[in-house]
Formats: sequence, structure tokens, C-alpha cells
Amino acid sequence: MESRAGARRQAGLGDLLRLFLAESRALVSDYAELAVLDARRAAMRLAWILACVLIAAVLVATAWMGGVAALIVWMLGTGMPWEGAIAIAALLNLAGAGALIFWMRHLLVEMPFAALLRQLRGEDPLLSRDNPAGPPLAH
Repeated sequence: MESRAGARRQAGLGDLLRLFLAESRALVSDYAELAVLDARRAAMRLAWILACVLIAAVLVATAWMGGVAALIVWMLGTGMPWEGAIAIAALLNLAGAGALIFWMRHLLVEMPFAALLRQLRGEDPLLSRDNPAGPPLAH
């Protein structure tokens, strides 16, 4: 009986390290697979969202054109010459485009990844171009 117990040896430090490394590698592999699957799922959702936005944009543009056409027909019905009705519709379209461009300029004030670039450069966010007054004063 004692010979059987002696045949079984206890796990040494090398065995424990090998087991630890194998389990660690499997754990990292599982997390990497989870990250890849999650990224794939996010990419598919983004594709569906972009497709829906595109379809919505087409529908909104169609509705806008229908509204402008209805406005032209209404103006022609009130006795306005067709040149004037089309000119007013064109000006309405230009005004809408100008409003979008004005709004879009505010989106381009800060470049993408500005906060990340500030962090990588080691800049103080309170002293950045977004806050020319500097840090707030302590009372």
C-alpha cells in the first residue's frame, strides 16, 4: 500500500507553472475569441444601422421633393408665373442646404480623436484650444 502512495508523486513547481501557462493561454484565447465575435457583431449592427440611415435619407429626400413640388403647384394655382414658383423652390432648396452647411461647420470644429491625441501628447486638457481662458480659478 505504501509503495502505491510512493508511486504517486506530488506536483512540483514546474508542473504547476506548466498548468498555469496552459490555463492562461486558454483564457487569453477565449477572451480574444469573444472580442472577435463581439467586434463582428458590432460591425454587422453598424452595417444595418447605416443601411437604415441611407433608406431614411432617401425617403426624407423624396418627401422634401414632394413638398417642394406641392408648393410649386400651389403657387401656380394662385396665379404666380411658373418661373417665379420654380425660383422660390430653388431658393428654398438653397436655404436648406445653407442651413445644413452652417450646422455641419460646428461638427468640424474639433477633429476626430482630439481628446486621445491630447492625452498621447501629454497636453493639459484645461489649457487646450477648446478652453483658451485656461483652468478655472479656485475660490
